[in-house]
Amino acid sequence: MSVGRISRYSIVSSDEDALRLTTLHGGGMNGYGNGKIHTRRKGRSRFVKKNGQCNVQFANMDQKPQRYLADIFTTCVDIRWRYMLIVFTLVFVVSWLAFGLAFWVIALLHGDLDNPAGDDNFTPCVLQVNGFIAAFLFSIETQTTIGYGFRCVTEECPLAVFLVVFQSIVGSIIDCFMIGAIMAKMARPKKRAQTLLFSHNAVIAMRDGKLCLMWRVGNLRKSHIVEAHVRAQLIKPRVTVEGEYIPLDQLDINVGFDKGLDRIFLVSPLTILHEIDEESPLFEIGKQDLETADFEIVVILEGMVEATAMTAQARSSYLASEILWGHRFEPVLFEEKNEYKVDYSHFHKTYEVPSTPRCSAKDILESKYLAAPAANSFCYENELAFLSREEEEEDGGERERALSVSPERTTQRHDFERHLQNPQRSLEQRSYRRESEI
Repeated sequence: MSVGRISRYSIVSSDEDALRLTTLHGGGMNGYGNGKIHTRRKGRSRFVKKNGQCNVQFANMDQKPQRYLADIFTTCVDIRWRYMLIVFTLVFVVSWLAFGLAFWVIALLHGDLDNPAGDDNFTPCVLQVNGFIAAFLFSIETQTTIGYGFRCVTEECPLAVFLVVFQSIVGSIIDCFMIGAIMAKMARPKKRAQTLLFSHNAVIAMRDGKLCLMWRVGNLRKSHIVEAHVRAQLIKPRVTVEGEYIPLDQLDINVGFDKGLDRIFLVSPLTILHEIDEESPLFEIGKQDLETADFEIVVILEGMVEATAMTAQARSSYLASEILWGHRFEPVLFEEKNEYKVDYSHFHKTYEVPSTPRCSAKDILESKYLAAPAANSFCYENELAFLSREEEEEDGGERERALSVSPERTTQRHDFERHLQNPQRSLEQRSYRRESEI
């Protein structure tokens, strides 16, 4: 690339690349900027849904209950909360009933139930246990260590003493297991993925003279995702040379792993870039091919949650019908005074770039075709940046008028006025600072 090793995920562009602005044409917005998911046709079923859930159902599994019970802790963590609360309640109630029944049987065999009034010459195994309800209450008091002091075990029955000790141990194990399962379920980073956002559509457009596939990711929380990195895979059916049919063949999509560009600093929304080159599975796909293609691109964002240091993964997917050819994302990041502002109302919105080639990257490479923008081409990001700068200057108008105008700003304004008078002048000779997303 002509730009050298500049990060494809930079947020604010340099001054040299900033001024590529011409007159704003109303035709630049073509109806794709409403933030909705755009599809051209109904394609095949998704492998990964938009919310990240995998559209897969398991059937005819041998010994499924036994396998799930063998890993009961993971099963309790994975099940829904309603079932987890039912399991939590049943475990304690069943243990109380079981040990209450055991104490009732001991009292029955010892003859405690035959002396409900209490004989001075008779010592029961458990005081004040004259029925099953009393034995059940004593079991609850023993396992929960409530200890009202009304019922207690005596030295008359060693079996009752052993049962009290055994129930205390079993109760501690149940407490550790259930509390650990609930805490693990509450601390799962699965819900953190709800605040990691993917754009509704992916786009294909030129970037630094290369045809690229792009999609946008964002973090809705101020807490960071540590060691965040992205991956992508293309899933489509394939028939091998031997004639074997693979319904979901997975091909890796390079998002800058070789250059370290897959590792991102996700503070503000970023546009993830896949350069469509000779190694890309999209190398031979043009605009017309995309309209009839049958594939799905699964995008994955992984990283550690800053608060818990647990690994979180957010997933989404784009069908071929959800990839907009010749579009770019609207900017969401703007510099205002001493800080940067992210406007998420533009997160999913795109605008059309008519100068994008309709042919595939292979055709561009073979024909040595370079889709260089014309001198009066439309650049939506720079227009927004210029308007944002003008609004900022108007807000501080009185204060700025009291100060002397810097020669640099005067030169930039004169350059822009000359540009309006002579739009055919070379773009590379003009520069001003713009605020945009990638």
